[in-house]
Amino acid sequence: MTDRSKGDQTVSETAHSAIYLASAEGETGKSTIALGLLALLSATGGRIGVFRPISRTHDGKDDYILELLLAHDSVGLDYADCIGVTYDQVHADPDGALATIVDRFHAVQEQCDTVLVVGSDYTDVGNPSELSYNARIAANLASPIVLALRANDRSPQDVRGMAEHALAEISAAHATAVAVIVNRVTPRMQAATREALDGIGPGVWVLPEDPVLSAPTMAELSEALHGHLYSGDEELLDREALHMMVGGMTAEHCLERLEEGMVVIAPADRSDVLLALVNANSAQGFPKLAGLILNGGLKPHPMIDALVRGLNPTLPIICCEQSTYETARIASHTRGKMANQSVRKVETSLALMEDHIDPNKLMADLNLAIPEVVTPQMFEYQLAARAKADLRHIVLPEGEEPRILRAAAQLVARGVARLTLLGDAEKVDAQIAELGVSLPEVDIINPFDSELTERFAVEYAELRKHKNVALDRARDLMRDVSYFGTMMVHDGLADGMVSGSVHTTAHTIRPAFEIIKTKPGVDTVSSVFFMCLADRVLTYGDCAVVPDPTAEQLADIAISSAETAAAFGIVPRVALLSYSTGESGSGAEVDKVRSATAIVRERKPDLLVEGPIQYDAAVEPSVAMTKMPDSPVAGQATVLIFPDLNTGNNTYKAVQRSAGAIAIGPVLQGLNKPINDLSRGALVADIVNTVAITAIQAQTTETAK
Repeated sequence: MTDRSKGDQTVSETAHSAIYLASAEGETGKSTIALGLLALLSATGGRIGVFRPISRTHDGKDDYILELLLAHDSVGLDYADCIGVTYDQVHADPDGALATIVDRFHAVQEQCDTVLVVGSDYTDVGNPSELSYNARIAANLASPIVLALRANDRSPQDVRGMAEHALAEISAAHATAVAVIVNRVTPRMQAATREALDGIGPGVWVLPEDPVLSAPTMAELSEALHGHLYSGDEELLDREALHMMVGGMTAEHCLERLEEGMVVIAPADRSDVLLALVNANSAQGFPKLAGLILNGGLKPHPMIDALVRGLNPTLPIICCEQSTYETARIASHTRGKMANQSVRKVETSLALMEDHIDPNKLMADLNLAIPEVVTPQMFEYQLAARAKADLRHIVLPEGEEPRILRAAAQLVARGVARLTLLGDAEKVDAQIAELGVSLPEVDIINPFDSELTERFAVEYAELRKHKNVALDRARDLMRDVSYFGTMMVHDGLADGMVSGSVHTTAHTIRPAFEIIKTKPGVDTVSSVFFMCLADRVLTYGDCAVVPDPTAEQLADIAISSAETAAAFGIVPRVALLSYSTGESGSGAEVDKVRSATAIVRERKPDLLVEGPIQYDAAVEPSVAMTKMPDSPVAGQATVLIFPDLNTGNNTYKAVQRSAGAIAIGPVLQGLNKPINDLSRGALVADIVNTVAITAIQAQTTETAK
């Protein structure tokens, strides 16, 4: 077996560097599978690209599947570079189109370690030979095929027949199918479908039907009906319509039949239905609707219009010209698309693939060349996977904050952690309904009326009696969500806490200093950021907590940061940074770093550590060869310790903005139990990552006991 070099990677020629996802028909939910495969590939490392051999671009609109996948790849290729040819080119000259596809594919492949190739869709010009042509492309790209099939409205035996026919077509085109993913299976038929496909040849995976994935959003319904937004919050147009009802009966009978996520179609002159539904959507105890469609080309009566506008409902209300029958017909035939803006669909897809496909088995079937590179996508995927492997309970004190709720919905959907939200239950529930997210089995606790508040107050007063904290003062503090959440962690009612999207860092971590306290042998609570660069993950500390550490504190920070890095699979090679390398410089700041390095070596003699050292000498091998050629750390440092908060905070932000790195953190370290602080500008993805990190810290804390 021979090897070929690819940059600084070495990959085996017998392994594949591309996967071809093909389908035998339309509406297989191929975008769901493609997104899951892309996440799986990203988790294995390397530069993962996307290629569409035949673009489904039409009516001047871009290919939404390609746009979706490019938002999740790890290369950053331009949209136009990732398309082979159009359908028209294939029809005009199939052989010439194939040659163009191969050329354009190789141009993409040269910039990637692995390419996910997503075949055509049967939506523009589907024909019986389309699978054969896709198989022919795959053969010319030397790419194994993952075959996507749909099972809805089919018996298991019919699915078997479809699979056999498609696999025969693939084989006839001299291509190889290594996996079959049967999608949209009725949940009760999963076992029977899997059994029917036993012995078919390739590995078989079965994904159940999920209504969210095929449900149109209110925006898609409006577009299909050529409608316009009459009233409501435009941002809620991305809510999926899971059920549909024609409101042709009286208002009270409409109310009896409402379901969560329903869209109701009614003529615009049905004032009773309009007012009843607008008010029901705001009332406690009624299902939250996806929206309302007023048909017939009419407008509500001026007085009703004035009343609705006075109520200022957030419920999206669409007006269209069609009759009731035509509106219902068009709406019922509108299938939702997996677009990049479809946050709920994306999360549902990823959760579906994670729950029903064994990544190790599928990767073995695909026989891909896996380079030794850690990408941001790989690191984030591994965080979620590790958190899921040993589920932990995390409390989120800012339960009324929309970003927290959106993140919680993603965490629950993907099974990353058990969650408790703190806040007023009515406000939290209202916000959940407003956002259209799903949070089953998530507890909501209000510190103002919880039975735990008095218990926590008594315990806190005892913990702080040396500070003369009276019970009344303790009761007041326990009504603060940060103190309440910290006490939950202290008492083992939660394994960790994440806060700070609304509250300050001091508000989040002060209770931890008072209640959780530091680990034995650690006197300094500090923080790190995981800096996810294009090909590796570095650990930066301290960038958020200690303004001007002493030599002893700097040593604490270095040791804690090394332990944190190791806990997350990063081999710790610690560089204590300064403006001077080795013995070349002098001055109080350099001497502080030199002393800290000596303390680290004394306390942790087995830890690889270097300092003082400049940043370039720490991370760049060519500079290290000149400045510190004999150092086991120089040029390959993974943990970088800054001399003060000013340097650390500015450096992480400079790298984040200038190098396009993903900064995950700050991750607090040195506490007995995991409490983590969020930036007040934290995005939903930041919150998801921080909760996963907190869960992993809780796993590590439990293991260390």
